[in-house]
Amino acid sequence: MVLSPQDIHNKEFSTKLRGYNVDEVNDFLDQVIKDYQIILQENKDLNSQLNESKDKLSYFNDLKDSLNQSILVAQEAADKVKTNSKKEAEITSREAQKKADDILNAANEKADAVLEEASKRAKKLAIETDDLKKNTRVFRQRLQVMLESQLEVIKGSDWDRLVEEKPTTTYEDIEKVVGSLDKTAKPGVESETKQGNGAESVESTPAADNSDETVVIYPDGSTKNE
Repeated sequence: MVLSPQDIHNKEFSTKLRGYNVDEVNDFLDQVIKDYQIILQENKDLNSQLNESKDKLSYFNDLKDSLNQSILVAQEAADKVKTNSKKEAEITSREAQKKADDILNAANEKADAVLEEASKRAKKLAIETDDLKKNTRVFRQRLQVMLESQLEVIKGSDWDRLVEEKPTTTYEDIEKVVGSLDKTAKPGVESETKQGNGAESVESTPAADNSDETVVIYPDGSTKNE
């Protein structure tokens, strides 16, 4: 059992002949009591500090465990976020690629449609141009034949007789000459041209009824007197 300062203070010693000096012993015990009290107080303080240190150590150990657990949770969360981000990035990339492919396909289809339409228009324009050239050639041939016919009429002997300086006796004589010129100019002109896979026949174009009218022939075969 550990002695207390009170036990030391209450301790009594028996006396014998030629024993220790009682006052010196008591003084020494008093000093021992004081020193013992100081040691006990220091031991008590040290025990208190030790307990506090143990509590702090326990707190820090618990904090360390909590931190380690938090680190593990954070690491798991970071791994999940990383995995989810990677998956989302792959999904976004696939969707973007699909949209890009759709846009490219739509653009290609539109471009093909535009090219096809342009090709059709170019073919149609080529056909119309070819038809116009053919009609122009027909018109030229008809006009040439008509002019040559009219020129032949003008060069005829009837005109020479009409413009002779000898006097014409009557109006009826002049009318007969003009009538004969009209009959000479009436024969038609025939021409043929091919269009497409078939042949187109150009019907004869009648000459003017009298020398005072001008006949205009259009590429479609119609005529107009002026």
